[in-house]
Amino acid sequence: MNKLHIKTGDTVILLTGDKEDRKKTGKVLEVSPKEGKVIVEGINKVKKHVKPRKAGDPSGIIETESAIYASKVQVVCPKCNKPTRVGVKVYEDGKKDRMCKKCGETF
Repeated sequence: MNKLHIKTGDTVILLTGDKEDRKKTGKVLEVSPKEGKVIVEGINKVKKHVKPRKAGDPSGIIETESAIYASKVQVVCPKCNKPTRVGVKVYEDGKKDRMCKKCGETF
């Protein structure tokens, strides 16, 4: 299993894509370390043709988010609000925290 620098609930910014999509931000909904992909809210929207499976299920053409490679997004620091790489701060008792490489704050 691969290790990713992104966790569920992080706010990320899109680094690639055309001018409309680049620099979009969103919250990570799901992480798939095995594939190296993430699903981000509001980014990489696709349309799916869906049949109702049970009574009350939606049918027709539904717009949903699709997976995107984790290397194409970067974590936004909640303290300084800048896209940053993620570092690891190790304390004396062995506890680890993720930290912003720009401002040095943990999150």
